[in-house]
This record gives sequence, structure tokens and C-alpha cells, in this order.
Amino acid sequence: MGVITYSMEITSAIAPSRMFKALVLESHIVLPKIVPEGIKSVEFIEGDGGVGSIKQTNFGESSHIKYTKHKVEALDAGSFFCKYTMIESDIKFDKIEFVTEEVKFVAAGSGCVCKMTSEYHLKEGCELKEEDIKKGKDKAMGLYKAVEEYLVANPDVCA
Repeated sequence: MGVITYSMEITSAIAPSRMFKALVLESHIVLPKIVPEGIKSVEFIEGDGGVGSIKQTNFGESSHIKYTKHKVEALDAGSFFCKYTMIESDIKFDKIEFVTEEVKFVAAGSGCVCKMTSEYHLKEGCELKEEDIKKGKDKAMGLYKAVEEYLVANPDVCA
């Protein structure tokens, strides 16, 4: 089984504590409010959000994905770090066994830098095109920017 690693960084004017809270700790509350047409709900299938918890994201009607389930592998609220594994989706992955994501928010001036690393664990003999990875990352970037805009407009949210 091969592994493809893809990393990216996104800068934000928002403090790391607020971005982490919105995108990780309180994503089940915040994301459906910000992008209700994209994300209908986020719910805990197991646990309360800590390590070992399983979170299901249910997507809007127009999405090609109905849901994904992620297991929290590591969580450190003090250093704004989270690691999780996508363990299930309604889309059958013909090339991917599973995906592991690491997200860390680092202070930068009055804002932060979000450092994301994804590991795509491929099924035996399969290849994954960079353009396929980029499509998913572009959607993640759009969500990140939507959250940032919402937090700028609502300074008391996740404060």
C-alpha cells in the first residue's frame, strides 16, 4: 500500500484559538450555521469530541457526498492540534484505503497559519492524481475562508 502526503498552509487574520475552536472543537455547532447549503449537520456517533470520538458530517443535497465519518486520533487544544482519520463515506473509494489529516494552527502576528498535512493511504497497485487531491483541498480552502469571514464579522463567536 502506497502513501501520498500532501501539505498546505493557509494564513488567516483570526487568532489560532478561535479558528481551532470553530473548525475543530465546535465544528458541530459552527459549520452548519456558516455553510448550511454545504453542511447540513455534524454529529457525534461515538464520544464527545475527544480522542477516540467519531464524528459524522452530513452534506447538503447538492453535494456529491452524502456523509463522511472521522475518528479523532489526537487532540491538543492547548497547542491547537488535531489528527483524525476518515473511516467511512457513502462514496466508494476505489483507490484510497483511508485518509489521515493533521491540522495545526500556529500564531502569526494577530492571526494564524493553518498547517494541514493529509496522508492518502492507497489500495495496492493504485495511483492517485494530484489534480484529484487538489479538488478536495480547494473545497477545504473554501470552507476555511468562509469560517474566517464569519469570525471576522462575528467577533464574539468562538472567542
